[in-house]
Amino acid sequence: MNTPRLSLTRSDAVSGGPQILHLIGPLVMATTADFQQWMRSEPAQTVVLDFAEVPYIDSAGLGAVISVFLHFKQAGRKIALSSMNEKCRALMKMTNVEHLFQTFDSVDNARKALA
Repeated sequence: MNTPRLSLTRSDAVSGGPQILHLIGPLVMATTADFQQWMRSEPAQTVVLDFAEVPYIDSAGLGAVISVFLHFKQAGRKIALSSMNEKCRALMKMTNVEHLFQTFDSVDNARKALA
């Protein structure tokens, strides 16, 4: 059985702008521990999670995103989501959590709005 892999790459932050973190791979139960570890050690005040390369999220992945959101909020930091495909957006909508997050259709739009 293939274990799913998730990786994270960073874009250079533009002065005064948010840190862009690009997720690559599914955000599922097998990958949530790495995701949460990366996000909890992230020092940036404002982060945009780019989901362009995330094919799908399961309930554990969604729980991890919410947990990270709450962690950021408690610390007075911001997290936004960008470039989610229809599957990911549908899960957010179906579970009624889309209102928690600022979402953008592209990293560029997120960068401009949060700068």
